[in-house]
Amino acid sequence: MKVLFTTDQIYLHGGIEKVMAEKANWFADVYHYQVYILTTEQKDFPPCYPLNPKIILKDLGVNYQREKSYFSPSNIKKIPFHYSQWKKAIKEIEPDVLISCNYAFDFYWIPFCFKSLPKLKEYHSSRYFENQNRNKTSFFGGLKYKINDFIESKFTKIILLNQDEISFYRSKNTVVIPNPIQIKTTDKALLSNNKAIAAGRIAPVKGFDVMISVWSEVVKVSPDWELHLYGQGESNYINLLKNKIVSLNLANKVFIHDATNKLNEKMIDSSLYIMTSKTECYPMVLLESLTLGVPVVSFDCPTGPRHIVKDGATGFITANQNIDEIAQKIVLLIQNKSLREEFGTKAFNYASIFQPEKIMPLWKELFDKLKS
Repeated sequence: MKVLFTTDQIYLHGGIEKVMAEKANWFADVYHYQVYILTTEQKDFPPCYPLNPKIILKDLGVNYQREKSYFSPSNIKKIPFHYSQWKKAIKEIEPDVLISCNYAFDFYWIPFCFKSLPKLKEYHSSRYFENQNRNKTSFFGGLKYKINDFIESKFTKIILLNQDEISFYRSKNTVVIPNPIQIKTTDKALLSNNKAIAAGRIAPVKGFDVMISVWSEVVKVSPDWELHLYGQGESNYINLLKNKIVSLNLANKVFIHDATNKLNEKMIDSSLYIMTSKTECYPMVLLESLTLGVPVVSFDCPTGPRHIVKDGATGFITANQNIDEIAQKIVLLIQNKSLREEFGTKAFNYASIFQPEKIMPLWKELFDKLKS
């Protein structure tokens, strides 16, 4: 079995990159598949996450300019080269199944090329807000949605991460396969340090500005606790966050760090994981937190956290965007170490349901059906 992943790059920290590495390694290590990862802009950087040496990496060298709109002239003119190099690579690799992991120009041609090749499209973000907006859009905006619906219907399968997302798709070819996470350590957080942690792409959708507002309420009651944010992202938004930290007199309470490849160590050194995103489909950071026995306090944002965190057992899921409620739950766990430890133990044990041994057979079953 030859499995081909296609994406833009695998050198930056991110949920897509991390879960792709988990799956690719499992396919190569356990199922002994031939695994290929085809990128468009790797730029000779090494992979961010460890990969089995048997996995073959190939970059097309398209190098779209990510600082510009995908549909800017400088990017659009690269499409013919991308298309020709992509077709050439598929002919050389001759995969048995193709998994498209991100959203790029190849979305528009993948379903219509190499008819006998099963093509799977993964979606890693929630379509909640898009589904709301499509009913309010103009005629031409609605036409865009209909074109995308048509293209999605031509993929062999659309892979979604939780059941709630199914209703946001017009296509009938959806399959739900949650993200797996490998528990690679028996280490468990002691939950004794006065630190909370959050991590991810630093962008408005992640709600870090709201998190800082939440923390300004928390430190009124628990002034000896710190919040540490890890990630990389939009410089304007990072500056906004830094200014907000200063304006709320939190310079010694909230700290912004670069993305790290030692996030597990940072989590183990923490006692709470906080999430205040506007939307999350199936956040890997929550899975990582559970595997290390770190309780989670998260907004019930659409649609992922409720599928990962057991409210009142492995953490708290609070009303979406309710600053007062989430601050109260954080303070409750800060002030009650025994409850924190109880949640941490339950989180550590509960995380086993997300291990690859439980999730990856769903992929194998799907591949076997596509072959038959």
